[in-house]
Amino acid sequence: MSHPTRRNPPPRRCAAARPFARPFARPSASGFTLIELLLVLVILAVLAAVVVPKFTGRSEQARKAAARTDIAMLETALDAFEVDAGRYPTTEEGLAALVQPPASVKAWQGPYIKRGVPNDPWGNPYNYRFPGQMNVNGYDLYTFGADGNEGGGDDVDNWTQS
Repeated sequence: MSHPTRRNPPPRRCAAARPFARPFARPSASGFTLIELLLVLVILAVLAAVVVPKFTGRSEQARKAAARTDIAMLETALDAFEVDAGRYPTTEEGLAALVQPPASVKAWQGPYIKRGVPNDPWGNPYNYRFPGQMNVNGYDLYTFGADGNEGGGDDVDNWTQS
């Protein structure tokens, strides 16, 4: 008979009762090993090396596309001015003739641009020339692009196909 305040020790089990137990196993530690962390870092570096170069030239391409869109909008406004006035604005009158009536034009029906003449995406005014040197029967409308200088492959104009 057992004493009421004493506890009975648990029954002993033999090793055969636990066939899959590892006799000297350490408790499993949670976390990552150094090899796993390095492998993840290598994978991230490879992904960055592939993805980053694809996006580096996108902002410049977007600015050129915005300049082409602005030039197309200005061409539409210049054509509307020409329909009303019978001529394009002179180089001296410039693109401001699309917003403010020139003194020499009586049939001005503008403003032909609602928000004023925009600057190019690089913050510079668009260049306008009439009569044009590149468009002999029309006008030249262009921007020098990011470098602000003629040439260099970043100019956007109304006479080249792009």
